[in-house]
Amino acid sequence: MTSEIYRYDFEEVVPTEEIEASLILAVWSCEALHGEAQVRLDAAHFLDVAERKCVIDANTAVGRDLNKLFVAFLRREYGEDAFQVRRVAKSPAVAA
Repeated sequence: MTSEIYRYDFEEVVPTEEIEASLILAVWSCEALHGEAQVRLDAAHFLDVAERKCVIDANTAVGRDLNKLFVAFLRREYGEDAFQVRRVAKSPAVAA
């Protein structure tokens, strides 16, 4: 099973306030598509402002839309060289 978790790393040229603003805009856009409650349930994400990193769980339809919107907003505003995004390998399940 492939992991649908994406990690973004941002260059210093991107202000942290703008990273957060782009993420909020992507969340609001997802709410327009899926509704506020569904986004709250299915759009898992984490922004570490100090480390300039963001993680989005795209294992649901809502998460996939959030990921697509976030990357599109970032590319349009800052260009492809302002950040890196990669799929994070899923950890193997621990046997009980």
